[in-house]
Amino acid sequence: MSDTLRIALVVEGPTDSVVIAAVLENLLEGRSFVATQLQPEKSAAFGEIGTGWGGTYRWCRQAAEQGSGALRNNPLYEFYDVLILYLDAEVAGESYANAGINDPVNDLPCSRACPPASATTNALRQVLLRWIGEIALPLKTVICTPSKCMETWILAGLYPHDAIARSDSLECVPCPKTRLQTKPASGRVIRRGRKDVERYKDRASEMTAAWPNVRARCTEAERFSVEFLAQLQLSCQ
Repeated sequence: MSDTLRIALVVEGPTDSVVIAAVLENLLEGRSFVATQLQPEKSAAFGEIGTGWGGTYRWCRQAAEQGSGALRNNPLYEFYDVLILYLDAEVAGESYANAGINDPVNDLPCSRACPPASATTNALRQVLLRWIGEIALPLKTVICTPSKCMETWILAGLYPHDAIARSDSLECVPCPKTRLQTKPASGRVIRRGRKDVERYKDRASEMTAAWPNVRARCTEAERFSVEFLAQLQLSCQ
């Protein structure tokens, strides 16, 4: 492993990459890293396969096929130290038809009662493992499944005194994006229903600093942190 960590991201959209990179700044404590977004991206290998969770599904299936049916055999691991696979937990409530996908197993929706958030995220992780052709997570791979979505972490990090951010049901509140739209305009990351990528970037350093609080408030944030650091240690051996 080189001194500069090479981290690959498979996410639903560009704001997810911004937040994950901010989180990594905290977890890596100054260690040099480069985070490369593999999906969504137009590339010679995969072509344009779309954004959102449907794009993640298509990327996973194609990446598994390139590894003769299993992601662990994909040559991308020769170029990256860690691969992060991201899905919002709210995907567990979707159907494949919603993303224009004809899946033979049809294991969505798979949502469970919340709390605990892990009931749904555990089920969704099993779905994701099937997408990549695995029964267990390959070495150098980490799953990230915020409940219900990344904006839950944003709410906890940027607005810790918000009533919902302070509640015990934070990870079970649907559509935290709506809550973020009500925040002061000067720092609002979602405006008129659209995520402002540049505003996410502007506030990334705040998320880095706030990550310990997010970990304390969100079980899936703590889970991702622990699993990322554990996988990193394994990769270094």
